[in-house]
Amino acid sequence: MITSRLLRLLSLVLVSTQILVFSTNSKSQERADCAEIERRIPPAGITMNPADLKRWEVEVVELKKQMKFVDPEHPNLADVGVLIKACEYAMLHGEFFRKSDAGRMDRLFDLAGKRLQDLQKRQVGWDKLEGLQVRGFRSRVDDSFQPIGLVFPEQDAAKEQPESGFPLYVWLHGRGDKVTDFHFIHDRLDKTGQIAPAGAIVLHPFGRQCIGYKSAGETDVMEAIDFVCDNYPIDERRIVLMGFSMGGAGVWHLAAHYGERFVAASPGAGFAETARYQRLTPERFPAEYEQTLWKFYDVPGYVRNLFNFPVVAYSGENDKQIQAARVMEEAYLAEGRELTHLIGPGMGHKYHPDTLREILGRMQQAVEQGQLTDPKAIHIQSPHLRYARRSWLEVDGAIEQFGDTRIDALKSEHENWDLKTKNVSRIAIDASIETAPQQTLNLDGAAVSIESGVKNYLALGSEGWKRILEPEPIRKHPGLSGPMDDAFIDPFLVVVPSRKLKNPQVESWMRCELEYFKSRWRSLFRGELRIKQDLDVTDQDMQKFHLVLWGTPDSNWMMGRLLGQTKLPMKWTSGGLRWDNRFYTANSHILQLIQPNPEAPKRYIVVNTGPTFRPSHDRTNSLQNPKLPDWNILSLEETRNAEKAGKTVRCGFFNDDWQLDPNLTWGN
Repeated sequence: MITSRLLRLLSLVLVSTQILVFSTNSKSQERADCAEIERRIPPAGITMNPADLKRWEVEVVELKKQMKFVDPEHPNLADVGVLIKACEYAMLHGEFFRKSDAGRMDRLFDLAGKRLQDLQKRQVGWDKLEGLQVRGFRSRVDDSFQPIGLVFPEQDAAKEQPESGFPLYVWLHGRGDKVTDFHFIHDRLDKTGQIAPAGAIVLHPFGRQCIGYKSAGETDVMEAIDFVCDNYPIDERRIVLMGFSMGGAGVWHLAAHYGERFVAASPGAGFAETARYQRLTPERFPAEYEQTLWKFYDVPGYVRNLFNFPVVAYSGENDKQIQAARVMEEAYLAEGRELTHLIGPGMGHKYHPDTLREILGRMQQAVEQGQLTDPKAIHIQSPHLRYARRSWLEVDGAIEQFGDTRIDALKSEHENWDLKTKNVSRIAIDASIETAPQQTLNLDGAAVSIESGVKNYLALGSEGWKRILEPEPIRKHPGLSGPMDDAFIDPFLVVVPSRKLKNPQVESWMRCELEYFKSRWRSLFRGELRIKQDLDVTDQDMQKFHLVLWGTPDSNWMMGRLLGQTKLPMKWTSGGLRWDNRFYTANSHILQLIQPNPEAPKRYIVVNTGPTFRPSHDRTNSLQNPKLPDWNILSLEETRNAEKAGKTVRCGFFNDDWQLDPNLTWGN
């Protein structure tokens, strides 16, 4: 601790002689020399009346002033924040697409003002079980206000609240490049939506608008569900997941990744994987590492997770996107199962009303049954460790990264559990859960003892499976297994350098990429980055957030401190970076990587990158996937653009111990 304080003091002395890179006074100059990267989502809107724009700017300032008089921890503050943010972003990005949007702006300002008055009077009236409501929550990913829509049962049905709570139907909306927060909120204030099952509450998550319910969007859906369950009488054993088009794609991957939350799911007309949906042939495939990263979201590799509850797919008979359900039919058949796939006769990309009624009938049957409290079978299949858990059972390590990793657990008539594994190196069993094995289980044909009431770790060795103490913290395990994009699903903090980089070309690249990151996070991810300078990061920050570090060890004090504690084969010199016995010149190369934080092993450090999919990939949600593995040497010989930040010259995945793996390395 003394050493850290001395280093910090030394850095402060050095900084006092230099100009801070990120001062607000230099922002316009920083943007001026950055090549513009065209934004696809949301598209440019129409020009509004300047007098209206000026008036709205005053409204935003005034409402934000009033918000300061409300307790920042007030549980209803986000219900106001989502309205103000929606109007502010609409002005900032020009998200107006028709003249009538002027009236919509005034409507939201009026609603925000009324809600603020109610908060000041402590008379909240919009959280009742009635009608259509728009509410908000603070995202744990970036602390932004995110909206949700709610549809409540008819008044008589609402009065007949089930003893265990209402069923919850989660509806994922389709793609809408123009349906920003502003337009989403208006739709949810006025429209019931595609479904309104009797006696149930319907939740419409915003999901960050148009990222296919991936990245921060998937976290938002789970948080939206948590918000509703915390604030309304919901039976958490009766949550249904449904959606159409992009929403159908979201149902496929969220059901496959977070299936233990749902009693049933119905994906409608949404893509389920990348290559076949994009009609890619081998000669058009991207680099091998990017093909590997398709497995992060490609649903066929998770198909056995869908065996744990009813799934009813829908397609229009004449819809090209029937392809997705056909792919999943094949995946089911390969595992000896049959997918329930209902087809709307004569329909294109929309529901047939009779078929939708049948789907809702099947969902209602699942709701009436509810989730099994003591299932006799648990299926886990996951190429990525983040999504390899159900109930008391979790894959804690894989033999081959992104391989076909699975556990099938069956409970015998004698109440004994029999587990069969594939590509699994470690298993975690939480025996504090009542339905978990408490003394022994049969694992791949051998009996293994379990300590009751605690979390057990089992490891596969040369002599088979054995119970071990908790594995080493610095290893690849759920929530800490890469790639770089994995960090942006959880809370993160951007850490900028307090000193200029020594090389002007790299300095310029970093400044421009940071501005791009801020702008893209705001326009596409619909939030603001948490940002601190390196000297201001606290120990509490490191325990709470993944740290996204920008610069080099000599410009970013925190980067030098943390990377210096890793065992990576790298060395920075005045001339460049030596990485794995190769030298990359300082004036034209950037290091990007993800590693566990050595001072907070449950958190990542990420270096010189935001999410790796870029604006050119926004043309279809099926391409909004991770593009780079765990580490990357980026050359500036190619100009940063809408597809990439530069040229990848060498990259790869780290092994289970977070060290270089020659078998998972590409380039020179």
